[in-house]
Amino acid sequence: MSGTTVTKAPFNQGVGDAPLVEFRELAVWYGRVVALESASGVIRPGATGLLGPNGAGKTTLLRALLGFVPWKSGRLSAFGCDPSREPLEVRRRFGYMPEADCHIGDMTGSAFVAFAGELSGLPRSEAISRAHEVLYYVGLGEARYRTLATYSTGMKQRVKLAQALVHDPELLLLDEPTNGLDPDGREEMLALIGDVARRRQMSLVLSSHLLRDVERVCDEVLVIDQGRVVTSGTIAQLTGQRREVCDVRLKGEVAAFLTDLKDEGGDFQEREDGYRVTLPDDATPELLFRLARDAGVQIRHLRPGAETLEDVFLRAVGHREPG
Repeated sequence: MSGTTVTKAPFNQGVGDAPLVEFRELAVWYGRVVALESASGVIRPGATGLLGPNGAGKTTLLRALLGFVPWKSGRLSAFGCDPSREPLEVRRRFGYMPEADCHIGDMTGSAFVAFAGELSGLPRSEAISRAHEVLYYVGLGEARYRTLATYSTGMKQRVKLAQALVHDPELLLLDEPTNGLDPDGREEMLALIGDVARRRQMSLVLSSHLLRDVERVCDEVLVIDQGRVVTSGTIAQLTGQRREVCDVRLKGEVAAFLTDLKDEGGDFQEREDGYRVTLPDDATPELLFRLARDAGVQIRHLRPGAETLEDVFLRAVGHREPG
């Protein structure tokens, strides 16, 4: 990854821990389709993951923040402004990397990013200078004079990131930034986003259905499902309860065992090769052997572990797989 430093103002000249965005009881409808329903949450300085299955309402929330879609009810504030009343002021302070392609194929990378800078309020000369700097930063310095139509998928994702960064926004909105990338490209994009968040100290929202992407980059997370925020907090808080989990494989009729586990305050998720079991508070794996003995079930394999962000996500959305 190229490393030319963007030389304008330092990233994230924020206001401490005061929320950048607040929304309360937010509802957005597309005709009769409810996209957001009574959604409430805050986005603070730092790296925040907006996590949820496809269709959960993540992109709708980002579009509402930008003033692109009206909301039916509720309240939304970004940087102390109402996006519906001051959309240009709000958009100037956001950087937005949409999930869908937004390229103009006949433009060169440098011209496209400079154009985005001008749209965000930069003078033309500064927009051109910043475009070159930020393209080097995202690793497209050698390709900045090529037309976007000749870019690979990975390069197109990088130029989308560059146009979102060019005006040095206060909050960067990234909608599925690893979409369509191969494993190497995905790792490179996550490393770049991590550098933006940690070394450059720019606040960002990473919207994704990929749990590992969010856990890799973010410190806080909002989990959204069926148009509602179902849980939120720092990753350390959400996984810090450290409910003990075990991966188990069972032999026999398991229905009674699973029922007894629920009665004891535990939980489980069925996997292809067995079950992911969450133990009740303060319980140990000895409980599972007792329940198995009482139910006439044999435990063929047991591997203890600690609760992960994936466990938190599945618990919050009712065990439905993301994606």
